[in-house]
Parts: sequence; structure tokens; C-alpha cells
Amino acid sequence: MKIDFVSDVACPWCGVGLNSLERALERIGDSIDVDLHFRPFELNPQMEREGEDAAEHLARKYGLTPQQLERNRAMIRQRGADVGFEFGDRTRVWNTFDAHRLLYWAGLEGRQRELKHALLRSYHGRGENPGAHEVLLKLAREVGLDVERARDVLESGRYAAEVRAEERHWQELGIHSVPSVIVNDRHLIQGGQPPDVFERALRQLVNVPA
Repeated sequence: MKIDFVSDVACPWCGVGLNSLERALERIGDSIDVDLHFRPFELNPQMEREGEDAAEHLARKYGLTPQQLERNRAMIRQRGADVGFEFGDRTRVWNTFDAHRLLYWAGLEGRQRELKHALLRSYHGRGENPGAHEVLLKLAREVGLDVERARDVLESGRYAAEVRAEERHWQELGIHSVPSVIVNDRHLIQGGQPPDVFERALRQLVNVPA
């Protein structure tokens, strides 16, 4: 089974959704052979490098009041805790394009899943800037990637065209929100669903009984 996990580092539901998907796959076990890929999507592609205050950004983008924002944050913190993802304070929103470039390279190195988790924990757990090269290099080291090669990727601008092409591909297929989970290039599971929903859908798609 091929699974494309289309997401952005800046998306809190992507952290929830990834952990939920992995819980579902653990429950299914070896009855499904999974080929998991992480695909790029930018919620804020025009975001400047210095970023923006998170509360101001969300209020302007979605028209939410401070009370609504706090309710949403409380809900997502609980949903994250339910699947083992811990949210901390995220006071700013940053550009994530360089994180996607590094993720693309990590996929070539066989460490994409590890880097994806590290990026989500870094931003949503510790509030670190996923566009800062020093943060990206630290995370590359943590997951066993060659730091000097990672530095070369970041400083050279390598894989920018590939990431842009992938982003266009998913947008042209109608993906406009994340996380989006595409199974075998045909079936879409949208949003940070609970593990039960992912498990039921995956079992049905490959006819694996519970």
C-alpha cells in the first residue's frame, strides 16, 4: 500500500494526523505492507522569513477571536495527547519552504519519516523556527543525517524546483487543506482523523478484516 501524507510543518493537525495514522498502522500490523511518503504543502507560502505573531496571523486569516483561538488550541492539545503528540507554545508562524527542501533530501537518504517527526516536535512542541537553518541542521543531526551535506542542501537552494513541482501537483489534484492522506494514488482521507477512522478506512481499502 502506497500512502502519500501531504502536509506542512506549520500545520498542528498534521502532527495529530501523522501520529493517528501511525497508531492505525500499528494496530493493523504486518497484514499491510506500507510505503509511506511525505509530500510538501505550504499553508503560508508568502510568509516572510521573520515570521509573524501566531495569534495575529490566525485572527486575520480565519477571523477568530482570542477566545475561539484558545478553545481551538485546547481542543487540539487534547487530540494530540490522545495519540501521543505533545503541544507546547507556538508564538510565531514562519516560512517552511526550506524545511520541505530538507525533507525532500531526507527522503533520498532514507530518513524522511524521522526528520518529519523531528520537525513537528520542534515547532509544535518547542516553538522553534522551522525555517531557521541552525534549527534544521540541529534536527538533521538528531535524526542521523550528515550535517555538512544538509548544510549544502540548505545553502545551495537545492531541491527547490522539485518541491515546487510537488506542491503544484497536489494542488492540481484538488488538495487545498492538510493533512491529506492519499492511498494508492486513488483514495483520499482528509484531516487529522482519530486512529479508529484511519484503521477502518485502510482495512476497507485493502480488504483486511479487523
